[in-house]
Amino acid sequence: MLAERLPEPLAPLARLAYNYRWSWAPGGHELFAAVDAERFERCARNPVRLLQEAPPAALERAAANQALLARARDLEALLEAELDAPAAPGSLDPRRPAAFLCAEYGVHVSLPLYAGGLGALAGDLLKEASDRRVPLVAVGLMYRRGYFRQRVDASGWQQEYWLESDPERVPGALVSGPGGEPLMVEVPIGEQSVAAQVWRIEVGRVPLYLLDTDVAANGPLERFITARLYDADPQTRLAQYVLLGVGGMRALRALGIEPSVVHLNEGHAALAPFALALGESTRRRLAPALVGSRADERRLVGDVHAAQAWAPEATGKVGPEAANEGGEGDFEAALERARAHTIFTTHTPVEAGNDAYPADQARAALHALAAQAGCAVERLVALGRRHPERGDEPFGVTELALRLSRAANGVSRRHGEVARAMWSSLWPERPPEQVPIGHVTNGVHISTWIGPAMRELLDRHLGADWIERADDPAAWEPVEAIPDEELWQARCAQRAELIALVRDRSVTERLLRGDVREYAIAASQALREDVLTIGFARRVAAYKRLNLLTRDPDWTLRLLDGERPVQVLLAGKAHPRDEEAKRMLQSLFGLKWARVVAERVVFLDDYDLASAAALVRGCDLWLNVPRPPLEACGTSGMKSAFNGGLQLSVLDGWWAEAFDGENGWALSGEVSSDHEAQDARDAAALRQTLQEQVLPAFYERDERGLPVAWLARIRASLRSIGPRFCATRMLREYLEGPYRGVE
Repeated sequence: MLAERLPEPLAPLARLAYNYRWSWAPGGHELFAAVDAERFERCARNPVRLLQEAPPAALERAAANQALLARARDLEALLEAELDAPAAPGSLDPRRPAAFLCAEYGVHVSLPLYAGGLGALAGDLLKEASDRRVPLVAVGLMYRRGYFRQRVDASGWQQEYWLESDPERVPGALVSGPGGEPLMVEVPIGEQSVAAQVWRIEVGRVPLYLLDTDVAANGPLERFITARLYDADPQTRLAQYVLLGVGGMRALRALGIEPSVVHLNEGHAALAPFALALGESTRRRLAPALVGSRADERRLVGDVHAAQAWAPEATGKVGPEAANEGGEGDFEAALERARAHTIFTTHTPVEAGNDAYPADQARAALHALAAQAGCAVERLVALGRRHPERGDEPFGVTELALRLSRAANGVSRRHGEVARAMWSSLWPERPPEQVPIGHVTNGVHISTWIGPAMRELLDRHLGADWIERADDPAAWEPVEAIPDEELWQARCAQRAELIALVRDRSVTERLLRGDVREYAIAASQALREDVLTIGFARRVAAYKRLNLLTRDPDWTLRLLDGERPVQVLLAGKAHPRDEEAKRMLQSLFGLKWARVVAERVVFLDDYDLASAAALVRGCDLWLNVPRPPLEACGTSGMKSAFNGGLQLSVLDGWWAEAFDGENGWALSGEVSSDHEAQDARDAAALRQTLQEQVLPAFYERDERGLPVAWLARIRASLRSIGPRFCATRMLREYLEGPYRGVE
């Protein structure tokens, strides 16, 4: 339909627009920007909206641009070849793909279904699975308003707002049922049977299925379930998690997809294995009541189909004669079989980040679901308690996921240790070191995050296929031979691109905050392309310790305005209900009227995937100072490293296993219960490291004007971090570890 409204030569663009593979292909962004660059940015780089909204004159110019058309044909041929290629040998049976369930996906800025690092990681894993031809399907929710948008006022206080997306302009399509009508699934949530339609988003070879409750069959409360990502209302959020876990598995069942392994990425989808066992239970218990209802018969057939696929030895009889057989014992057996196909990745070492609900609220939400399974609701709620026998304990989705999974892992080596201690009460008979939670350290999708200048440099020196071999240390050995001049030129080019972007944005965003004109233009006139640029961008939370930068204001002002100057770029969102984090963010603005702060410190509003990419590509030094051991991983630093950025980080998360003394700088990862003393020590160490090591390495130049010590660290960083922290290695470890051994 989109192709029909375009000039005929642009038909390949319409086809490319509906598969996000273009977004990580070299030149993909430039291809769509060439149609109408300003409109592309206004559309949040959404190619479908671009082609729908571009004026006829722009489309006609594009249709006459032979270079553009040739690039479009080449990219379409690349996409077709990748889609036609067989699954990678030795990965998974394409008839039984892995099913990846997550509450958020950071696939692209034009698909606002993410809040932070969890979503970015999920998007990276989907792209890597596509690149590596690993059979995988993904399931999530279609949030009509996504995560909140951010505007910071002149005082530094965060204001939140939401914008509704039009699904008709998203690069995706509704999945149709047998009769051509939208495919619908139903999930009992509380007293209601909630209906959800299913969208399909193409991420290269990987389909992403998104459930959407904004349909006419639902009442207003049910329609709102998929309105906002991580909605502040606990009841709505619990309904989202029921929909994701149970509705997600029912959607796959309706599509005829029988996964070999179900991967729960965080506890939000913890009910998915319960839904697998539910197929067998509903077949036995509900068969008589479903006679005569065509819709329910279809649902029953799907449940029986799933039960036979997952437990063929337990589903010999179908229909009314089997209705009264079995019972809760059969359901427990089915649940154990479902557990054997489920793995769980926990990302949250902070207690408050693991969702839990009062027992009564959980019972109210889950009683109908339990009844369908022939399982007492108290049994289901007990599975989500640390101590199942304590009826007053809350129902936690992480506890449920751990109990219903055959394997569990943290997302870095240190996080695995923290998770074993954190959840050891679920295995009271074991010492913490023997708790069955391992680790698969996160990795990032290189093609998504690497900047054009660094990509071109590494393509030239490492070979055109180096990304395909990214997890092989040998692929990175030629980094040592890259001439200083070329490496520095690539870094300077990416820094210059970032500074140009920040100059423009700083003026607009400061004016929107109501700042005076002099302050609004200060950074645009003072930011320089040759100054050490420090980036600090991530979710704003108290444990991230953003305030270490301003703990000694006099030192901060001297750092910014010294003989070896520094400029600092900041971004991040605080949760709408995290008042402490908002106050911490506001505290950064306390020095804003100092001339040097106005000129050399910029906070970028509304942190998203696009601004994240710009920052990790352009910043020289990536700063990360969480309170240990509360950083699960911290993948933004990995993204910086692939762009030649260096790390100054606490030895927590991924950096605890990456730092080798030569590839960046480190602050102590020692745990302390005296937070005030710990912050004072770490702030002092941060100041000393910057002053005595970082600044000299960047500003001391040889006779060619090059910072040879800095460049040596970049090479050490690329060689040590490249093969170990790419998504290629991460996906391989999942295939060889947690995914291994499933049927």
